[in-house]
Amino acid sequence: MKTLIFKTNKSLAPVLLRLFMAIVIFPHGAQKLAGWFGGFGLQGSMKYFTETAGLPAPVGFLVIMIEFFGPIALLAGFATRLWSIALGVVMAGVILTNFTGYFFMNWFDNQKTEGMEFFLLAIGMAASLVYSGAGRFSVDAFIISKSSNYKKQNPLYQTAIE
Repeated sequence: MKTLIFKTNKSLAPVLLRLFMAIVIFPHGAQKLAGWFGGFGLQGSMKYFTETAGLPAPVGFLVIMIEFFGPIALLAGFATRLWSIALGVVMAGVILTNFTGYFFMNWFDNQKTEGMEFFLLAIGMAASLVYSGAGRFSVDAFIISKSSNYKKQNPLYQTAIE
């Protein structure tokens, strides 16, 4: 199980995905949890999720926690696959609960709501990280490098990481 969660290689591509996904998603989570960047904070966000969006309170709370702590974990490269799955599910949930037929973001305020292009990009980034793992400069790479069992089972690991 440890290998399944933390397995990665020395690639730089996942590092860039982690960095930019964290930069883009973190402010959304910070708005919802801490009220930063003009957000409503935990109480206001929970009120919106439960009263306006009609989500059960545990689901709303989980969304807030994933959007706040997920990007921090991605930035560190910790449990990247798990956090990417969680963020992908949140983004898919946004599409499923709010999709109104618009694809493009509402740049010029000529649509009733936002489109789904941002969420699709985030799902694509998350899926890529689920496939690749955290890559170089990550807690996952450090954890897996200390796993002697993984090194024995994967002789090419030495070449890929070191």
